[in-house]
This record gives sequence, structure tokens and C-alpha cells, in this order.
Amino acid sequence: MDAQWQRLQRFLAEQELLDETDHEQIVGLQQRLKSYRLVLAVVAEVSRGKSELINAIFFGDTGRRVLPATPGRTTMCPVELAWDAESPAQLSLLPIETRQQSASLSEWRQRPQAWTVLPLPKNDPARLAQALAEVTRTRRVSLDAARELGFWNEQRAQDNPPQDADGQVEVPAWRHALVNYAHPLLQRGLVLLDTPGLNAIGAEPELTLSLLPSAHATLFIVAADSGVTRSDQNIWRDHLSSAARERFVVLNKIDTLEDALLSRDQVAAQVEKQCRASALALEVPVERVFPVSARQALTARIAGDARGLQASRLPRLEEALTTQLLPRQREALVQRTVALLEAVHGHATARLNSQRRQNAEQLLELNSLRGKSGAKVKMLLGRLDGEAQDFERCSTRLLALRSVHMRQVRECLQALEPEHTQALAQPFFEAVRGHGLHLGARKALAQVAVRAHELMDQTRARMQETQRMLTASQQQLNAEFGFSLTQAMPPGLTQADKDIDLIEHQHGHHLAPAQAWRFSGSRYMEQFQRMLLGRLRAVQEAAAQEVEQWARATTVQMDSQLRERRASFVRRREALERIQAASGELEVRIQELQAQDQRLTDRGQALEAGLEAVADLAAQAPAEATQQASNLGANFGVTQLMESRRSSLA
Repeated sequence: MDAQWQRLQRFLAEQELLDETDHEQIVGLQQRLKSYRLVLAVVAEVSRGKSELINAIFFGDTGRRVLPATPGRTTMCPVELAWDAESPAQLSLLPIETRQQSASLSEWRQRPQAWTVLPLPKNDPARLAQALAEVTRTRRVSLDAARELGFWNEQRAQDNPPQDADGQVEVPAWRHALVNYAHPLLQRGLVLLDTPGLNAIGAEPELTLSLLPSAHATLFIVAADSGVTRSDQNIWRDHLSSAARERFVVLNKIDTLEDALLSRDQVAAQVEKQCRASALALEVPVERVFPVSARQALTARIAGDARGLQASRLPRLEEALTTQLLPRQREALVQRTVALLEAVHGHATARLNSQRRQNAEQLLELNSLRGKSGAKVKMLLGRLDGEAQDFERCSTRLLALRSVHMRQVRECLQALEPEHTQALAQPFFEAVRGHGLHLGARKALAQVAVRAHELMDQTRARMQETQRMLTASQQQLNAEFGFSLTQAMPPGLTQADKDIDLIEHQHGHHLAPAQAWRFSGSRYMEQFQRMLLGRLRAVQEAAAQEVEQWARATTVQMDSQLRERRASFVRRREALERIQAASGELEVRIQELQAQDQRLTDRGQALEAGLEAVADLAAQAPAEATQQASNLGANFGVTQLMESRRSSLA
């Protein structure tokens, strides 16, 4: 895919059919394709076998259990597993004390000096397990410190950790962990977000308001022996109820349902019964509930037992993730690719047509010289000079048009500048100032969303006004000076509207009376407000980028066509001067123009072929991704990858 893009880009550049805007868009799309990441959030209450499932999928090739999977709480902080080829294999840990500061996780990511970094030895499973065990480390703190860190709340006594004899409680030592690990699935763009239990999820605003909502899919784990418990339902209702994301439910520990007094069919019937009950409790299709034995799968992978792996039913889950999740997320990139191809096709075709029209004018002019005297050539030179002088008048008009256009664009962008985000969210800040959370907070948040939508409406109205002005002016320039200026439709900013609605829904959910206990401390409300500001600012910045790109496309088109017309006048003058100097040059120049017209025709055909090749490849991308994953090893591309990695480790 990348090679095809490079060939197309090289062809467009060589044929002078690629303007600055097209080049920037192609490069930007290539970067997005290369940096494509699919975020899968794994969520479960404690003791559901989450760590064992991650071991079975990602660390079965090491020949041992890597992540701690003992009874009780294991992972104590959110852990992201990903792969960045530019960084070494390592574990980065953010101290829990950073919660006492107002900076968000996204801001801490930009401060590498604040993280504790441990190397991850790829070829030493024992040391790898020792390093990753750090994510389970805890520390003892006083009640006041636990309250300040968000792990103690008198209104939610059932979620508080137990006190020891000294009155201290156990809290995680780390706030967040980043694992850079060269697993084949991670190298292909998957990012796994491993979340801790209910209490830790609620204590981290950015996890509930940013990381979980932005995940492309969630994998929710319940235990087959207990079914969907009340705490499971609380997590599902409070954090995973949105149908906007892909949701998969894993019914883990099906091996606990085995009974020597029951037949195999009776055990299978019990598993199916639990699947239906879980689907009913969580209101999901039963096809999205996958019975699994993570422990059996890990044991089978370590032993290289293919039959045991099939009996664990893990391959069916991996196959579902591959065939149902990956292609759908690729479709978004395919749509962007096709949209860009259409834009490149329109710009390149317009430039080709303009060049062919100028060629036709020159051919008509030169054909009229056949059999004419030198006086005729001299007369045409004089007329050409007059046309060139008349054409230069359009420069002033183009500059004026560009100035008006840029002024209107600046007016559009002024309202989208980051410093205005504070004013946009002011109704919410005033509603909660000095009062904490109260019933008017959700109404105030709705007002913020309304104001944000109004801002997008105003931006669209200004762009439409600018487009009408540009269209009228360009039509006059086309008619008077032979331009082929076209006006692209302004961006609809539909994604901005969707993001605003999503922000209102997600933040509003946490302002419900049932969540009021979280805002009893000023730290949570302060982080909540920072998250709201950050997400609104991101929406405005994305909208401003769309406006700037649209405006740049217009100015680049004006500049390129102005340069081409000036170059055309130069070529015509040089041709006539050569003909005036030598009468034999006339036929030579006519033949050159005819050959050039044929080359332009060939360019057009090659352009169509190149665009079709990229479009076909883009359309096939989801199916190819699925097929490649299937070919790599039956279900999520794990089995054979594990075998190859196991042999290399041995």
C-alpha cells in the first residue's frame, strides 16, 4: 500500500500535477496509515482472570506466566501494552504521587523525566516477569493521604481498602504504566489497555473520561463460576454502557464448570446457559459472549498442546476480534483514502485540462501561420504582448481576492483559537464554583454543548459566505482570463458536532447524582474540569485544521494556475520568436505541440490507472488484513507467531 502511494506521488510530482496541498494531504494520510493504532481496553473486576487472559494471548510464547495472576487484586494501575520501534523494550511507570498535582495523564506523557523506566529483557522470561511484576507493587499510606490520592471516600465505604493495625491502607505505588513490548500483534498496531478494578477506575478521571471512551473496543471479562455480579454490572453500567464502541464479553474460567459427575454434553450445556444469562444481564447479543478458559489456554500454549488450546476456546475469541474488529476500524482509513483520491483526481484533472486547452490555443495559433509572411508572426507577437499585459491585470484582482479570502478565514479561525475555550466552558465553571457538584451541573454542561454547536454553526456560516464570494469571483476570472478555478465545498465539521455530543454524554454521565460522591474532593472536580477543557480544545483545534486545509487548497490553486498561465505566455513568445528567426521552426513547433498533447493524454490515462490501483488496494485492505491474520495462525494470528517466537527464544 505504501509503495503504491509513493509511486502515485512520484508520478504526480514528475508530471507537475501535484500541488502543495495535495502533497501535504498525501503525506498526512501516509503517516496516519503508518501510525494506525487499534486500542482494545480490557476491563474486569478483581479475580476474573484478566491477567491470565493477557498472559495467554501475549506472553504464551515466553514459556511461563509473565504477569502475576494470583488470587485477589493483581494489576493495580492502568497498563498500556504497545510497540514503538523507535524506543527500546521497556516498562515506564508514573508515580502515584502525581495524582496530587493537577496535570493530566496526557500532560505527564510529555514529561519523560517524571517516569521510572525499567528495561524489559526479551530473551529472559524470568527477568521479564520480574520487571512486569512492578505493576502490582503497592504502598501503605495514611487515611489522609489515601483520601488525597482518591482511594478513600467515606460516602463509598464499600469501595475503600481495609485498614491495618496502624490505621494505614494499601494503595498502588504507580498511577499508570506503559509497556513497550515487541509482540507481533502489538507490532501490527494493536494497543492493549489493561485496566484495574472498579475502585481504581473511579479514582482516575482521565481513565473514565478519556482512555476508556477513546478505545475502539472493549473486552469485558466475567467469571463463569459466578456469572455477572453486581460489581460487574456497576462497571458495565457506569463505564461500558455506550453502544458507540465495539464490545466483547469474555466468560472466563469455564474450566471451573467441569464436573466428574457430569457428561461432556452436560458441562457444555451449563456453559451455554451461563453465556445466555450473561448476555441477558448485560443486554448484548449472545454471539458477543465468548466462553474461555484462560488458564487452560496459557498452559496449552506453553506446552505446545494444540488440542488443549482448542479446548480452551480462546482461538474463537481471537478469531472474532480479528474478523469483526480489525476490518471495521480499517474502513475509516479506507474512506479517508478514497476521499483523498477523489480530491487529488479533481485537482490533477483540472491541471491537465488547463494544459491541454493552452496547447490547443497554441496549435490553433500556429496552424494559422502556415503559408503566412513574417509580418503575420510579428502581428501575433504584438497581440501576444497585449494579451500578456491584459492578463497581468488579473494579478491585482487575484491578490485582492486572496486578501479578502484570508481575512474571512482568519475570522473563522479566531473563534476556534485555544484561548477561547475557557470562555466556551464558562457556564459549567460558574455552576460548580464554590458549590461542588449539584443538580445544575448537568444543565450547565448542556449549555456548554449548545454553545459549542453554535460556534460550529457560525464557523460553517462564515465558510459558506466565503465560498459564495469565491465562487462568484472565480467565475469572472475564468471567463475573462481563461482560468479553470474551482471552489471546493467547505468542510461540514460533522466530526466536531459528533465529538461535542460525545463529550456531553460522557461527562454528563459522571455528573449524575449517583456519581456525586466522586466530587466530594476538590482534586477530582479540578481534574474533571481540566479534562473538559482539554477535550473541547481538541475539538476546536481539529475544526480549525479542517478550515485551514480548505483555505490553503483555494490559495494554492490560485497561485499554481497563475504561474502556469504566465509560463504559457513565455512559451508562446519563445515559439513565435523562433519561428520569426527561422521559417522551418513552424512545422517543428506544431509537431512538438501535437506530441505534447499526446503526452498529456497519456498522462491522464496513467493518472486514472494509478488512482484506480490505490483505490482498489485501499478497498481490499480490510479483507487483506483479515486474510493475513488468518494465514498467520488460525485466529488473531497468534498460534504460528507463538511457535516462531518460542523457537527463537529456545
